[in-house]
Amino acid sequence: MSEDITSLRVHVHGIVQGIGFRDFLTAAAQHQKLDGWVRNRADGSVEALVCGPTKAVENFVSFATQGPAGAKVSAVDLHNSEPPAEKGFIRRPSL
Repeated sequence: MSEDITSLRVHVHGIVQGIGFRDFLTAAAQHQKLDGWVRNRADGSVEALVCGPTKAVENFVSFATQGPAGAKVSAVDLHNSEPPAEKGFIRRPSL
């Protein structure tokens, strides 16, 4: 029996840029062995695509709602998404 796989687009709003938020999420995703990416957006938010076992994705979302020291997360939007084309978790250029 295989584990349930979840693929989510995670959009984090608040004070989430310039404080290591992407590195924080990258470390969380790599620790959970998730696939996907993270990037800053021009509107000051951070966006990620994350894919893996449902429980691990839920853990990632919980990290995203907290953030690193200095972060003030005001909202996290979650949307089902197609899984990423590549394996592993990377930082993408800002958009």
